[in-house]
Amino acid sequence: MSYTSYFYLLFFLGALVILYYLMPLKRRWLVLLGGSYFFYWLASGKLIVFLLITTVSVYLGALAMEREQKAFDSVRKSLEKEERKARKAAMMRRKRHIVLAMVLINVGLLAFLKYYHFFSANVNALGNSLNLGIQLPALKLVMPLGISFYTLSAVGYVIDVYRGQTAADHHFGRLALFLSLFTNITEGPISRYGQLAGQAFEGHRADYRQFTFGAQLILWGLFQKMVLADRAALLVSTVFGSPSDYSGGVVILAMLVYTLQIYADFAGCMDIVRGSGALFGIEITRNFHQPFFSRSIGEFWRRWHMTLGAWFKDYIFYPVTLSKTNMKLGRWAKKHLSPHLGQVMPTAFALFFVWLANGIWHGAAWKYVAYGMYYYVLTLFGLLFKPMIFLFYKKTGIQKDSRPWQFFLILRTFILVNIGMLLFRADSLPVFAGMFVSMFRKTTGHWLELGMDVHDLAVLAAGALLMLVVGILREEGICIRERIASLPIIWRWMIYAGAFCAIVLLGAYGSGYGVVDPLYANF
Repeated sequence: MSYTSYFYLLFFLGALVILYYLMPLKRRWLVLLGGSYFFYWLASGKLIVFLLITTVSVYLGALAMEREQKAFDSVRKSLEKEERKARKAAMMRRKRHIVLAMVLINVGLLAFLKYYHFFSANVNALGNSLNLGIQLPALKLVMPLGISFYTLSAVGYVIDVYRGQTAADHHFGRLALFLSLFTNITEGPISRYGQLAGQAFEGHRADYRQFTFGAQLILWGLFQKMVLADRAALLVSTVFGSPSDYSGGVVILAMLVYTLQIYADFAGCMDIVRGSGALFGIEITRNFHQPFFSRSIGEFWRRWHMTLGAWFKDYIFYPVTLSKTNMKLGRWAKKHLSPHLGQVMPTAFALFFVWLANGIWHGAAWKYVAYGMYYYVLTLFGLLFKPMIFLFYKKTGIQKDSRPWQFFLILRTFILVNIGMLLFRADSLPVFAGMFVSMFRKTTGHWLELGMDVHDLAVLAAGALLMLVVGILREEGICIRERIASLPIIWRWMIYAGAFCAIVLLGAYGSGYGVVDPLYANF
């Protein structure tokens, strides 16, 4: 069920809001849980069993870790120091075994369903080239909707329980709602248990302000998705569908338009789900923060898909950075190489796993591995050459905070990100290489034969300009929703009506337009 469909907006969401506020306050979570499972069943059918396996496994695993902790706490004070240390070590070892089992079960399911075809194809190709006689069977596998998102939420929950940052939840319904909430299940955001579970479970009273803010977000999200992203898909699918037919400016245009498409698509859907959550009094975690105003690659990834980056930081980067092996690597580099490399190498070691995971998480293909490594190399250059960059500023006297230099940094980051988007969208690594080289050749392909007419191009340009203006205002700290809410009621409703009419009149749907599923729902 698409977040932009009439069924979702008019029937599912509308009916759920009515039922929610008709239900007694303490039972309103049941409406959300039932609605979420109904939403998921409509989208995935029998594959809902995988969501249930994840929910049951982490529920039982968290309770098992809690029992281990309570058993130790009950006798801790009565033990001698040495025995207490031994019992604690044994308890922590058992808890590690439990959390490892939870990770293996859930990440194992994700890996098998999402990556088996990629793994088997590469093993079989290697076996054939070396005449090893190895042939893994072809399996008909279907990936459940949102498994890449709810698996990370589930793993984060059990790790937080292991670390003592979150208490194991004894209420199965609350945990089930956290993992299945319809606003997050399709394409995120990847919420943390402490941030979402309590909000979703407790009943909320109807609030006019929340309703209006939610409606504003939904309208803005629909505009981004239906008017911009789905219209941009016409040009993108035309050029990337036949990349050898185009070169020069057409390929550059397709790259830029794809960047607009994926941003408007993903950010638009995130605004729709945040707005949907607000209708129930739930604050869904923000996932974007004007990423194209970033001055560096690191800043870009702190602003783009923020919850995924935060997950990798907390559950991969920090554990690897603080591991004994990595600490030893840092001390060795500091002693035998240089103090700077002593700082850089442990970070670089940890970031390798972060960017590898980032690439693989997005899809089962070598281009996604290369996508992760592309950003790893860029990040590594920034770390390695940090002293030289500092010296450059000192020698040239460039004011880092000056507007011209800040604009240059934003433009540089924008170009690098667009190259990454070209790699992300190309069908394969050879296709990416060919399209990248073709950008520097003479332009081939007519501008008005790219799946879009003059009307489409004008709407796309005007919409992109509007997104830019909104982004600038947000960067300046201006809350547009607050400004709209402060207007007289007649002006407010004129804005709402205008936005609705723009979506209806300019949306890329109906005759001549194909249905475009949310892009990140495929990951």
